[in-house]
Amino acid sequence: MKRVLLTGATGFIGRHCLPALAARGFEEIHAVSTREAATSDDELKSDAATAGVRWHRADLLSGVEAERLIASVRPSHLLHMAWYAEPGKYWTSPLNEEWRRASVRLFEAFAEHGGERVVAAGTCAEYDWGGDGYCVESETPLAPATPYGKAKHALHGALDELARARGLSAAWGRVFFLYGAHEHPQRLVSSVIRALLRDEAARCTHGEQLRDFLYVRDVADAFAALLASDVRGAVNIASGRTVALKEVIREIGRALDRSHLIQLGVLPAPTNEPPRLAAHTARLTQEVNWSPRYDLRAGLQATIEWWRRNMGESRMRESRPPSPPQP
Repeated sequence: MKRVLLTGATGFIGRHCLPALAARGFEEIHAVSTREAATSDDELKSDAATAGVRWHRADLLSGVEAERLIASVRPSHLLHMAWYAEPGKYWTSPLNEEWRRASVRLFEAFAEHGGERVVAAGTCAEYDWGGDGYCVESETPLAPATPYGKAKHALHGALDELARARGLSAAWGRVFFLYGAHEHPQRLVSSVIRALLRDEAARCTHGEQLRDFLYVRDVADAFAALLASDVRGAVNIASGRTVALKEVIREIGRALDRSHLIQLGVLPAPTNEPPRLAAHTARLTQEVNWSPRYDLRAGLQATIEWWRRNMGESRMRESRPPSPPQP
């Protein structure tokens, strides 16, 4: 039996992994969160695909609780998505190092209790952004410039070492840029949608930056496919296509018939932002045999509809400038 434990199960990506894992044939799905997700989240409760999920509440930063959880569940597969991800803060937070140490302990406990395959979420911030911005797993130098990227890169190294020493099958999914339902309201796509739904101006940078975007349900399905495969090592989780931020913003404006409210170039672009960040996706498409189900237009439309349903009156009165997209 393929018994999987999913960490970060109520997070932006993690919650979408639950139906993806079920669709990929994992017979027994265990999900861990720091809160009582199964009883407090209406969407998770109403989703038929997550009805059979077995929920656990644990603080994975506690080695004792993580060990107890692994010993209780004894998963054959581990999909590790949990991390600190507060926009604007996670880049430099000391919690990155705490999560690195906690994740190593989790992997060690998984191996100790008979685990077979582990997949964990990395980031494009592990790559050197000083080159041409085209990131190939086996070629692009790894030179993270932030505590977040450094912690993720170090964790990948630790996982590789453990996998070799303990005979684990392990893969590392490097996430690029994503958007979709449950995205933090201060991130780019969400903030533009929310502003336009309020009939307010969407104030943005020049938008010339080229990025690789993937709808969050596709991101989750790519991780589920990677876990179900026997592919090992680093794999870019991305669409393989680049688009200028201004085109993403304009597509939202067209979809909402509020293009006149978009204001490009009124906010300064971060000085350390590379002009292009793109992913080589041959490993994902050819070895994992995975491809996206959503193009940019379909993904943005689904995201807009989710915000229409979930943006309450109090939130509609809020006004926040768009933040740069964050991997």
